[in-house]
Amino acid sequence: MHMRYKDTGSLELKSSFKHLLIYHMKLSDAKRRVEELRKTIDEHNHRYYVLNLPVISDFEFDLLLNELQTIEKMFPELVTSDSPTMRVGSDLTEEFVQVQHRWPMMSLGNTYSEEELSEFGERVKRTLGHEPEYVCELKYDGVSISLTYENGALVSAVTRGDGMVGDDVTVNVRTIRSIPVRISAFGVPSSFVIRGEIYLPLKGFSEMNAARLEKGEAPFANPRNAAAGTLKLLDPKMVAARPLDCFLYFLLGENLPAGNHYDNIMAARSWGFRTSDVMERCSSMAGVISFIKRWETGRKQLPYDTDGVVVKVNSLEAQQLLGTTAKSPRWAIAYKYAAEQAVTELLSVDFQVGRTGNITPVANLRPVQLAGTTVRRASLHNSDQIELLGLHFGDSVIIEKGGEIIPKIVGVDAGRRSGDAAAVRFPEKCPECSTPLVRNEGEVNHYCPNYLHCPPQITRRIIHFVSRKAMDIEGLGEETVELLWSNGLVRNVADLYDLKHEQLASLDRMGDKSASNILASLTASLSAPWNRKLFALGIRHVGETVAKTLAGSFPDIERLMGATEEELLALPDIGPRISASVREYFSDEDNKEILKRLKAAGMTFEGTVQTGASAGPLAGRTVVVSGTFELYTREGIKAAIEAAGGKTAGSVSGNTSFIVAGSDMGPAKRAKAASLGIPVITEEEFVKMIKE
Repeated sequence: MHMRYKDTGSLELKSSFKHLLIYHMKLSDAKRRVEELRKTIDEHNHRYYVLNLPVISDFEFDLLLNELQTIEKMFPELVTSDSPTMRVGSDLTEEFVQVQHRWPMMSLGNTYSEEELSEFGERVKRTLGHEPEYVCELKYDGVSISLTYENGALVSAVTRGDGMVGDDVTVNVRTIRSIPVRISAFGVPSSFVIRGEIYLPLKGFSEMNAARLEKGEAPFANPRNAAAGTLKLLDPKMVAARPLDCFLYFLLGENLPAGNHYDNIMAARSWGFRTSDVMERCSSMAGVISFIKRWETGRKQLPYDTDGVVVKVNSLEAQQLLGTTAKSPRWAIAYKYAAEQAVTELLSVDFQVGRTGNITPVANLRPVQLAGTTVRRASLHNSDQIELLGLHFGDSVIIEKGGEIIPKIVGVDAGRRSGDAAAVRFPEKCPECSTPLVRNEGEVNHYCPNYLHCPPQITRRIIHFVSRKAMDIEGLGEETVELLWSNGLVRNVADLYDLKHEQLASLDRMGDKSASNILASLTASLSAPWNRKLFALGIRHVGETVAKTLAGSFPDIERLMGATEEELLALPDIGPRISASVREYFSDEDNKEILKRLKAAGMTFEGTVQTGASAGPLAGRTVVVSGTFELYTREGIKAAIEAAGGKTAGSVSGNTSFIVAGSDMGPAKRAKAASLGIPVITEEEFVKMIKE
């Protein structure tokens, strides 16, 4: 087996050595290693496709898979039908209805080697008896999607899933503006499937992460993870608020416009589908390799992530002759570019405490050049990654930049490790206040529960409280808050409203005018909108959107403090985790005392409930909207519900009064409504109801 390795340190050398050892393996050793590899690969597949939290690079994953393939080739008796080499990674989840693909959605074989690419070309030539025409397209780093159209209308959008069955995410995909909901162009088949990749443009990704950081939320690791997570959100409104886009690259059906892939995609473009501008026909494998080399550097100027090139035999007839394996087509292959990497030394690890108590490990590195910048720090994300990497202080580590906010460590050269090197251990106690850390079931992060007395949590919470999207207190930036803390003037947000002019004016780099401006801004903040005050409190898991939902559903803080779990869960965007966090916050006596002091300072926690009129035909009723409508947009029908005195919810529960169903109502919602005995009415019945 031949692999192409770039400047990735001794990881590749070790891998090459490992492949040599395979040829001297005994059956018992091979069996044991196969079991280890399958378990490891399955775990990484689950993290990538389901959790959207990968902890190793694509390159490292491919090395593991290639090792397994090599062993299975040497020992065919060890091959099983459930081996990762025989199946597609699955993104199936329980929250969505599963739909069977009309045509299996296979994964592509891949390579990092020009030599292996040439071998692919030779196999194709031998089978066909001639060298075919190829089509080269960039390989987008996103989430695969399969769209079905009937009579010009989009009827379903399904994820890859396990290749045979995928999740129905039609409602979410309808919010992506570049995907036509209906097409009426000349020559469109009555029924067809078109497949593509849903992705996040780099600009949109950066803006999303900037907003998350400002809210004190963890940033997405990379655009692919962000796109995958967005597509699986249960609220289409939240999906619509994120700038997803889609490239379509494969047409399937019985009456296609042409007998080759390239012309079919050009036809799809003329129908209104967004297809790649970077697509080229090549008459030989030499042309393919030229395309790959040209775009290895050219891709870095694109406004989206791409990690390779997909090479396809153009003729559909030739594709049929070449056929498929159990997992991949024999007429296509993906050439993957190695991510930009560098090797350096791990000096130390900082465990940073965020405002909500989350502990984030960050590696301090010996400075090294990578992708045109000097890298001194690298993300370690969480304890799972530290454990998987097996990090020791002083290790030679491989760092990679590919799409990260800051680079991450993707490999370790354990062979260079000194014998007395100490392992990196995730702390059991908070590094700032020594409180035992907590890790809730189903969460990847450890956090410090000492909410009120852990210094960095307090200062970062105060910084969040005064930030622009919260209380917007002019003059109180991060440095000033840290100055107030170090001088013992504030220990919580209520202390801000007890500050005196002389206390502020006496601080370094502060004067009479600055002190007066801060006090004036503090006074003005007392009348900030109810939702911003709620957001400013920094309740765990309560960001801007959730704060608006809560403030729009409860007229004041007393009503919110008394809300039951059932009342909270009936609201859109509110799940068990958020509900528990809200109730825990308001049950804490120290939090109650801070709120009491804020009220004494003149702060009111009340506002206008945004769910419609107090009277009307739908007063006191909770309505779920599902499907598409003739007379209303989805936002329009929700506005009509609220104007009639009702409130809307995103999910069906025991509190749901009825469901307004349009075409393409989600089958999961219909089934749940039936099980709970909740009425389902049509758009026409709804119109009649609100006019009564």
